Amino acid sequence: QLQLVESGGGLVQPGGSLRLSCAASGFTWDDYSIGWFRRAPGEERQAVSCINSRGTRNYVDSVKGRFTISRDSAKNTVYLQMNSLKPEDTAVYYCAAGGNLDDYCSNYVPPQSLYDYWGQGTQVTVSS
Repeated sequence: QLQLVESGGGLVQPGGSLRLSCAASGFTWDDYSIGWFRRAPGEERQAVSCINSRGTRNYVDSVKGRFTISRDSAKNTVYLQMNSLKPEDTAVYYCAAGGNLDDYCSNYVPPQSLYDYWGQGTQVTVSS
């Protein structure tokens, strides 16, 4: 059974940093790409970033240069390092796993409909 568990959310001031973690179990990295998504209050869930099984990364424009996705295969964990946070980054952040998305993730961040497994989410609040 594939499981994803997010952690690392919290309250941070504008300009601050947080690192989210997505701990995975029940699958091998070679078979899946991992994506990060977020749902802001009153809005639909939107893609943020992805990393495929080859380690290729992609980001949406609104977070490029501020967020970094990385993967520690030994720990079966994917991270989202978020720097220079803004109030508009406030959202519940989710990680997701999807199979056969390597080529998608190489070119753009795949939409949520292409992912098979989801974590429960972690709240990030950026406020002074």
